[in-house]
Amino acid sequence: MALSNTAVPKYYGRFRDAVIRGEIPVCKQVSMEMNRIDALIASPKYYYDDKAVEGWIKFCENELVLTDGSDLNLLDSFKLWGEQVWGWYYYVERSVYEPNEDGHGGHYVQKTIKKRLINKQYLIVGRGAAKSLYASSMHGYELNVDPSTTHQVATAPTMKQAEETMSPLKTAITRARGPLFKFLTQGSLQNTTGSRANRQKLCPTKKGIENFLTGSLLEVRAMSIDSLQGLRCKLATVDEWLSGDIREDVVGAIEQGASKLDDYLIIATSSEGTVRNGVGDSVKMELEQILRGEYINPHVSIWWYKLDSLDEVGIPEMWLKANPNTGKTVTYETIQLDVERAEKTPAARNDILAKRFGIPMEGYTYFFTYDETIPHRKRSFWKMPCSLGADLSRGDDFCAFTFLFPLSNGGFGVKTRNYISSLTFNKLHPAMRMKYEDFIKEGSLAVMEGTTLDMMEVYEDLDQFILQQEYDVRTFGFDPYNAEAFVQRWVTENGPFGVEKVQQGARTESVPLGEIKKISEERLLIFDEQLFGFAMGNCITIEDTNGNRKLLKKRHDEKIDPVAALIDALVAFKRNPDAFE
Repeated sequence: MALSNTAVPKYYGRFRDAVIRGEIPVCKQVSMEMNRIDALIASPKYYYDDKAVEGWIKFCENELVLTDGSDLNLLDSFKLWGEQVWGWYYYVERSVYEPNEDGHGGHYVQKTIKKRLINKQYLIVGRGAAKSLYASSMHGYELNVDPSTTHQVATAPTMKQAEETMSPLKTAITRARGPLFKFLTQGSLQNTTGSRANRQKLCPTKKGIENFLTGSLLEVRAMSIDSLQGLRCKLATVDEWLSGDIREDVVGAIEQGASKLDDYLIIATSSEGTVRNGVGDSVKMELEQILRGEYINPHVSIWWYKLDSLDEVGIPEMWLKANPNTGKTVTYETIQLDVERAEKTPAARNDILAKRFGIPMEGYTYFFTYDETIPHRKRSFWKMPCSLGADLSRGDDFCAFTFLFPLSNGGFGVKTRNYISSLTFNKLHPAMRMKYEDFIKEGSLAVMEGTTLDMMEVYEDLDQFILQQEYDVRTFGFDPYNAEAFVQRWVTENGPFGVEKVQQGARTESVPLGEIKKISEERLLIFDEQLFGFAMGNCITIEDTNGNRKLLKKRHDEKIDPVAALIDALVAFKRNPDAFE
């Protein structure tokens, strides 16, 4: 069949038919990706090349082996993912320089260039899906088949994890079962002066795995921006980018250098993580937007496997949603044992739910779920009545103000205004500084010059902000810490009515926290700011002996101040119902 703009991809077609027949259950995210692929099939702009797909499959099954040396037969899921990468193409018109036949000078000609459609693929899939083997198959193909591939990188949170991508290739080189690997591994590395034909052309070296015939190198690098930035990789695999405390945009760092090349490819594989507000959460939000069609990017492939709810954990028939290789690379018995362990061992529960079933959980008991921290569409709340909450600081914490707008549906709108000193901002880690810059752009964060915050300068800015937005502030709740001068001025200029001191602690916080939690679960806490979602995602709680909950944060840089200010605003609102009649 070769190239066609009307063909249904072979392996996707089989998968789709099985889904329609009810043989394969899929989650919401996979269903949305299927919609995106259906749109590719329907579009005359994109072409499917079955020969490119079958070439990759043939190479893998003829040349590669498993780490134990046994033959490799590609899983249906691998064929589905790989087809998305190798099967789709489009054409661009480009002016290309060609030398004249006589060897003197040259000229530009207009040519139609075939380009691979996908340059990034994200795989979020349950533990035990053989993700490293899939990455290895990609590296092996590019290392030995594509002569334009000169540099590849495999990276993971630890060097040991990254090395796992190399293992099947090293085993395949040692075994050399296929015709290509038999040819490439003939000869000796020690033969440096004799005939090139007698030298080994593919072998592991101190640098990584090298193909001396094509000049290609596959190396392992640590997962940090410093070690990955500036590289011009034709292919890079990023393993477990959602695991560990990864707060740098590793994929973005790789792409900066790789995007200077034609047809670069980044494969990012991971199980769901247990760390909040890392770069992973930001990437997942972007992937959700692509899947929903809010952001059109046909160059990204997304296979995001997960259970749709906690209720499905106890239903083995649903486990395929989280890991399409269940029963093949990991047994049902193994997963069942994990389910039983999660029930008996609370400490292991979150890790199992996240990594086995793709349910976003956290290593600690976070108060808000991942879904609850996703911002809503933009809202202004212009001229609406509201309660203002304040959590003040002069040091390196946020000085946070949260506006709470009662809505007719029983929910609340939320806007924030937060302040930090320039000294604090300049001391931020580069990755965190980029996040803060986004907060500044959206207007939820202001940086004030100096080593500490001047509360009167903060007051002036907040006052101007309220006037500009025309918010109707009717009550004011505040944590008394560092608040005396600020509150005194507020009372002088606005009067004492509705001004409430809210002493933070489990006894005071527990009830409003429960109300906020219920509202957020129903998605009736309407906020549109990344900063507030960031603060919600940082909130953990502890209980006292009476079952009262208190708000805490796990790490110093995980700010929760806007949520603390929200509690103050809610308490002031509840204490003064007459103000809102």
